[in-house]
Amino acid sequence: MTNVLMVISAADRWTLNDGTVHPSGYWAEEVARPHQIFTQAGWQITVATPGGTAPTLDQLSLGISGGMPWKRKEVKTYLDAIANVLAHPVSLDTVNADDYDVVFYPGGHGPMEDLAYDPVSGALLAHRLESDKPLALLCHAPAAILAASGPDGVSPFAGRRMTGLSNREELLNSFGRKAPWLLEDKLKEAGVDYSKARLPLRPHVVVDGNLYTGQNPQSSEKLAERLVADVGTGV
Repeated sequence: MTNVLMVISAADRWTLNDGTVHPSGYWAEEVARPHQIFTQAGWQITVATPGGTAPTLDQLSLGISGGMPWKRKEVKTYLDAIANVLAHPVSLDTVNADDYDVVFYPGGHGPMEDLAYDPVSGALLAHRLESDKPLALLCHAPAAILAASGPDGVSPFAGRRMTGLSNREELLNSFGRKAPWLLEDKLKEAGVDYSKARLPLRPHVVVDGNLYTGQNPQSSEKLAERLVADVGTGV
C-alpha cells in the first residue's frame, strides 16, 4: 500500500506587515481534493501538523473565493467526512518521512505564518529532496522550503524548477497588499527556477525529478492526479 504523509499548517492566522492579523489556516480544496484522490487510489494517509495541533480551516475557502457553489459544497462535504482525522493529527516532530512513499504539503496562508520558519519541517524537506522520493507542495505551501537550508547556507531547492502562488494572484486579495513578503519573490530569492501559468488562477503543475509543485488551489486536482499517475495506486 502507498503511504502518504500530508503535512498541514497549524497556524490559524497570517500576521500582516502593519501588525494586523488575518484569520487563516489551510485552504479547503487543497486538503479535500488531494485527500479524496489519494484515498480513491487506495493510498493510506497520515495527517501531521507542527505540534500535533488540529489545523484550522480558512473560512474564506468555503466562500466565493473557493470557486463555484457546487464545488464548495462537495469540498465541505468531504471535509466533514474526514473531520475526525483532521482533528487528531500526529505531531510533525514524531514522524519519519522515510516511512512514506509520498510527502504532500497543501497550502492556504497558514504556511506563510508557521511552516516557513519551522526547523523541523525545514529539515524534513531538505532530507526528502535529497532522498529522491516524491515531495509535493501546493499553492502557498512552497513557503515551507524557506526553512530548509544546506550546510553552506544555500537553499537545497536552489536551481530546482518550482511553482507556487504568484505575486499577481496574491495581490488579487485586498489584504495581500499588506503581505510581509510575497511567495513568488521569496522563491526566486532562494534560487528557485520559478514558473507560473500565463493567466492567474489557472492550473499549473511543475515536476522536476522527485519535486512536484502546484501553483494555486485550481492546481489541486491536477497535482494529486499527477502524483497518483506517477506513483501508482495502492490497491
